[in-house]
Amino acid sequence: MAGVSPTDLQKALSGAEYPCDSVQLRKVAEDNHAPKEVTERIAHLGKKEFQNPAEVSKAVFRNE
Repeated sequence: MAGVSPTDLQKALSGAEYPCDSVQLRKVAEDNHAPKEVTERIAHLGKKEFQNPAEVSKAVFRNE
């Protein structure tokens, strides 16, 4: 799933309240009209709870 930048992720998660899990993050991203690539990446993070945006970014981009 190429083409997702940290800026894309930041925009997609604008307004997210932490801590939250990937289900909540995906909902925020969908509400922010994020590209499908972004919502798919978030969906594949599992049910882990994230404490802040940095943890999400690390999880999303660790396999690149």
